[in-house]
Amino acid sequence: MTKPATGIDWRGLMQAGLHGLGLDPAVFWRLTPVELRMMLGREQMVPPLTRARLAELAAAFPDARKDHGDGGYRNDAGAASGA
Repeated sequence: MTKPATGIDWRGLMQAGLHGLGLDPAVFWRLTPVELRMMLGREQMVPPLTRARLAELAAAFPDARKDHGDGGYRNDAGAASGA
């Protein structure tokens, strides 16, 4: 039986943190993913979200309205009234 992929390369992350950065295991496990990425210098690899990119994403993935079949999960009236 094959183990399902989790999408997280734990072996690689542990190797980078414990051997590459020389972190103590207790320190490694207390790090957040963002902190580990910053320590590995990978945070700079992801460009910040700009207004132009946000507009691009909003056009590609528009919000659905109740009357357009989003399943009625949005509660615009409650959100507007603070409920």
